[in-house]
Amino acid sequence: MEWAEVGFRTSHEAVEAVSALFEETGAAGTVIEDPALINEYIHSGLWDYTDIPEQKDTSTVTVKAYFAADDALDEKLAALRMGLDAIAARGVDTRPAEFLTARLQDEDWANSWKKYFHTDKIGKRIVIQPSWEEYEPQADEVVLRLDPGAAFGTGTHPTTAMCLRALERLVKPGVTVFDVGTGSGVLSIAAAKLGAAKVQAADYDATAVRVARENIEANGVAGVVSVGESDLFSAFDGKAELVTANLIADLVIRLLPDLDAHLAAGGVLLASGIIDDRAQEVREAAETAGFSIAEDHAEKEWHAMVIRRRGGS
Repeated sequence: MEWAEVGFRTSHEAVEAVSALFEETGAAGTVIEDPALINEYIHSGLWDYTDIPEQKDTSTVTVKAYFAADDALDEKLAALRMGLDAIAARGVDTRPAEFLTARLQDEDWANSWKKYFHTDKIGKRIVIQPSWEEYEPQADEVVLRLDPGAAFGTGTHPTTAMCLRALERLVKPGVTVFDVGTGSGVLSIAAAKLGAAKVQAADYDATAVRVARENIEANGVAGVVSVGESDLFSAFDGKAELVTANLIADLVIRLLPDLDAHLAAGGVLLASGIIDDRAQEVREAAETAGFSIAEDHAEKEWHAMVIRRRGGS
């Protein structure tokens, strides 16, 4: 069978949105080629020898996906181009925005991408386990079963990984959590397995909601986590002790004026998806809205912030 390899060279900021678009368009699986990550592995000291050269240009990432080269391919490529234009129109930096295609033969691309994903321990307790691998949890580990080929936001990107590590500290038994822009549902699932009593998750994208619901059910936390469609806080009722928002800087800034109405006394906002160049804008917007940055964690070009009401109330 013939397959089409479709690639898109873009910024770090746009990676998750582009991966989501490929999933929505019916990709058999996605692969993210990040030169910065390659360099990190080269310098990690984990290999005695490697002939992989150090990457010079670490400013761009290539997201690749595989589609059957059938009668529907041209329609899917057109949908991808329209979707990429829509991502850029939302203010996400997609440059250099290079679209690449190639034809491939005689390999099962629907499954070959699985070699890139393995069980990974993200924090002190949280472990991400793809469904095709076996894993025996150790001690108090919390295992999240997620398939990267079927969902975006699996814990491997710094924005999500920083949130998962923060959740290990922030989720207390019995709390209520609001997960704004849930994506694959990974933060909601983690919160539930860490002891949250109630998690309300939502995303503006219907495909994300479907994927999140499937992952929530697969992880056995449907009794704790509810999920639906919402533009930021529009569909959320009441208040939560913890609000998570792994979005982009513009959306984090947009939700801050409405945070008071949804954050319980003493509660915190865990905001991520904030690129280096926009971090100061988020800090200033939080201050303007009556909040302060209690913690600011940085990894690669990304920030995750723990935000509290000024004065801690």
